[in-house]
Amino acid sequence: MTPHRSRRPLLRAAACVALALTAAGCATKRVARIEPGAVTDLSGRWNDTDSRLVANQLVEQTLSAGWAKRYTDTHGGEPPTIIVGNFANRTLEHIAVGTFVKDIEKALVSTGAARVVATGAERSELRGERKDQQQNARADTRARQGQELGARYMLAGELQAIEDVDGRERVVFYQVDASLIDLETNAKVWVGQHKIKKYITRSAFGL
Repeated sequence: MTPHRSRRPLLRAAACVALALTAAGCATKRVARIEPGAVTDLSGRWNDTDSRLVANQLVEQTLSAGWAKRYTDTHGGEPPTIIVGNFANRTLEHIAVGTFVKDIEKALVSTGAARVVATGAERSELRGERKDQQQNARADTRARQGQELGARYMLAGELQAIEDVDGRERVVFYQVDASLIDLETNAKVWVGQHKIKKYITRSAFGL
């Protein structure tokens, strides 16, 4: 075999690679902006829609329970004060738990039926700011120290998931459990949950 002929397969391979790279470089992505509140579900995994809807459902459940009215009736009409604690992710997928906690806080505040206090990390930052104000801010504009509103209840819980797969079919079941705990007595004054079940199918070509 001559050197010229031995180089032909290499030249063909190089040409194919160059053609593939050129085709990939010419490919374009189409991006469309949609409303943040639009319901989307591409993969069947937990997403922003699930986070928002479950948060609203849990808040509706807890505030419609008897504990809220009893507290208001025995405290001169004042709404209960709640801190949203940790929601542990017990699933095998990555879930933005921080976003879910913020959705719960937003839902609680929006009802006007409860007061929500800052988390531990937020309180540390706020205390640092108040301390700085005592030294550097004008006296009539300083935020007073020792005026924090203490939470009476903590809302916390966990997220779990079960997945069942058969060929191109998949069912994902999510269960979110939540408890409202009296910080003074450790008594659980409310326990609730919300469930989601999704059926997902893939095309024969895996698209």
